[in-house]
Amino acid sequence: MPSWRERMRLLHRHHMPLCLAMVGSAFVLFLFNLQRDVSSREQATEKPWLKSLVSQKDHVLDLMLGAMNNLKDSMPKLQIRAAELQKTLASTNKTCLPGFYTPAELKPFWERPPQDPNGPGADGKAFQKDKWTPLETQEKEEGYKKHCFNAFASDRISLQRALGPDTPPECVDQKFRRCPSLPTTSVIIVFHNEAWSTLLRTVYSVLHTTPAILLKEIILVDDASTEEYLKEQLEQVKQLQIVRVVRLEKRKGLVTARLLGASVAQAEVLTFLDAHCECFHGWLEPLVARITKDKTVVVSPDIVTIDLNTFEFSMPIQKGRIHSRGNFDWSLTFGWETLPPHEKQRRKDETYPIKSPMFAGGLFSISKSYFEHIGTYDNQMEVWGGENVEMSFRVWQCGGQLESIPCSVVGHVFRTKSPHTFPKGINVIARNQVHLAEVWMDSYKEIFYQRNKQAAKMAQDKSFGDISELQLREQLHCHNFSWFLHHIYPEMFVPDLKPTFYGAIKNLGISQCLDVGENNRGGKPLIMYACHGLGGNQYFEYTTQRDLRHNVAKQLCLHVSSGTLSLRSCHFTGKNTQVPKDEEWELTQDHLMKNSGSGTCLTSENKKPAMASCNPSDLHQHWLFV
Repeated sequence: MPSWRERMRLLHRHHMPLCLAMVGSAFVLFLFNLQRDVSSREQATEKPWLKSLVSQKDHVLDLMLGAMNNLKDSMPKLQIRAAELQKTLASTNKTCLPGFYTPAELKPFWERPPQDPNGPGADGKAFQKDKWTPLETQEKEEGYKKHCFNAFASDRISLQRALGPDTPPECVDQKFRRCPSLPTTSVIIVFHNEAWSTLLRTVYSVLHTTPAILLKEIILVDDASTEEYLKEQLEQVKQLQIVRVVRLEKRKGLVTARLLGASVAQAEVLTFLDAHCECFHGWLEPLVARITKDKTVVVSPDIVTIDLNTFEFSMPIQKGRIHSRGNFDWSLTFGWETLPPHEKQRRKDETYPIKSPMFAGGLFSISKSYFEHIGTYDNQMEVWGGENVEMSFRVWQCGGQLESIPCSVVGHVFRTKSPHTFPKGINVIARNQVHLAEVWMDSYKEIFYQRNKQAAKMAQDKSFGDISELQLREQLHCHNFSWFLHHIYPEMFVPDLKPTFYGAIKNLGISQCLDVGENNRGGKPLIMYACHGLGGNQYFEYTTQRDLRHNVAKQLCLHVSSGTLSLRSCHFTGKNTQVPKDEEWELTQDHLMKNSGSGTCLTSENKKPAMASCNPSDLHQHWLFV
């Protein structure tokens, strides 16, 4: 029979874990109450002893919770459970407090210095200047020539300017749970001969608006800049410790530069920004919070305009904002469109994300592990152009999602043209488009080739590089392009894969081609122009529905009203629609193009397209698709 001492030792051994757990629980409750009291009083920072205690509480809490977990793990397991599916980026080894992050916990890495409300461009206002000296005018013109925006204005606006408080109420009140904890991010900014002030303002903007606990690093990737101020002078940003510069010796372009930044990034989330951005306060938290819930979601901020002439920041408005989403046309060009009714109905308030078929690609966040899972960028994409379309197809077809987050607001300087040269010429854009069409679009690529003769020639010559990405499609069990059109972008009108006739429409009387002219979105008169064989403004289709379409960017149809020829949005858009008589055409055997509604024929009159009574003997009424 065991002695009294032995019985006490056994009792002590069996119940010691329980006693320790009870003591630990009591201590945890004490810390939680302390956390609540401290977070409710900003005065805590005025008392050194309390500040010290608060700063150490998380560490002590981690130790206690770790000890309790060790005790729990030492107890015998009655049942083996299946491994839980990892749905978030949070590590199961991490401990986190319950409740929501406090404003104190989400303080930015760098507090913004006091602002001069009357300074140039203060609070996001426009830069204004009435009187110019000859030297100032020269500096302004050189800035436009070099950067394609008003660098003179940018150089005189504070690098640390604030942007004001206007935000929708739902975004202000939005809270973020501590469990699972929000992931850290590496902000990657690629630049090539960027203006000093816009580059540094982008960096400072990130530092002033990003919570310190979420900002792992800012990585500046130099795509072989030649400007002296972007060399030794830029290296001084390393004094900030959280900012580092990596460089390419030769110009490789956006994709290669971003891949370099991603390869050295250390955070759980990659956030890509352009080098001429400004972040609105609270921009990052909604992005990483969405990724925490689902790491297959690629999220973009609500991108607003920084005026290229005045650097005025388009402030988010509290109510009534009309949101847009990204789209593409059959020339594989990115664009914007208003939200369809079903997407408007799905969203209850501004905190709801917007699902988008396509993203602009300049500004977005993505889980690093998911980025690698889907094969990162296609490294066959050269320099610049088409990479956002390629990535959009890749994400959607391979099981991910594209969303924009209205509560995340980032301003961007939208230029009307690129100031940079293309090392391999502008043909690289067409090559990139052909490459992505070959990998992701299946038979629908022919719709693109019909509209771009240069691309069709590249496809025929197979000069679009290696397409081993097709193997990745198989490995990831990616959907085909038909699935994408049906499930992700059903609003997209799909033209005839094999129209009756397509190409340029040449007039045999003057040997010129029918042309819609520049920026004709409907409503402008058509013109006659020298045939160039490149598609674009001279691309038309005679469809199986018997309408004549110019459908590169928009679906525009030739129609006749009161004897006048014009271009307008096509009435036939698919199911439950039909072609009206004034848009219906008959192509006769003697090369006439006869409008069914008016009974008149297309002609060239004074070198302009017009309508006239049909006359088979008039060469100016003879047309051929070429």
